[in-house]
Amino acid sequence: MNDIRQFGEQVEGYPVPVLNEREIRAAAGILFLATFLALLFILFRGNFVPIKFVIPFFLADFLVRVGLSPRFSPTLILGRLIVGNQTPEYVAAEPKRLAWIIGVALSATMFVLMVVMNTYSPVTGIICLVCLIFLFFESAFGICLGCKFYRLVYREMPVLCPGEVCEVKARQPIQKTSLVQVLVLVVSIALMAAAAGTLTKTLSVQPHPLFGAELKP
Repeated sequence: MNDIRQFGEQVEGYPVPVLNEREIRAAAGILFLATFLALLFILFRGNFVPIKFVIPFFLADFLVRVGLSPRFSPTLILGRLIVGNQTPEYVAAEPKRLAWIIGVALSATMFVLMVVMNTYSPVTGIICLVCLIFLFFESAFGICLGCKFYRLVYREMPVLCPGEVCEVKARQPIQKTSLVQVLVLVVSIALMAAAAGTLTKTLSVQPHPLFGAELKP
């Protein structure tokens, strides 16, 4: 029974239970995509049905991770199948537990407000946005925002953080950003903002069919 509920895996050479960060990022990407698509249905069609399916699954998945074991989480299992041929990136399990407890709290609140009470409000919108930000940072950048609270809660520095960010070390030359690169980024953002302000009217013209006349219903 203890083995079933084990949080993290014991891997030779690592002093603490670990998880595979590649699987976690894949699972975060899956949840982000599902939540984002459900949000689009709300924004463009006023359809709340997809999000009412996503929220219970989101909550159940995180409850399994925290209450039983990450090895039985459906999204982590799917993530393992997707990245199974990649070399594992081991990270400490305990900070992830705290991050997923935060996920349980957020999704449980959404479940009560949107599924049980059948309501929506700025509160549900903000919580949904926070969840999307957490999932996006995890899947796109490998940054576990929930793990950032570990040091505040437990008053100790975690070990084996994703990307070894917990260890103080100098950046390698390939990681450093020059002033020219920063200027390129700033100019790119400025050009995009200028284009959005000046070309919106032109680009909003309805496109016409490339081949033949427009089909009429």
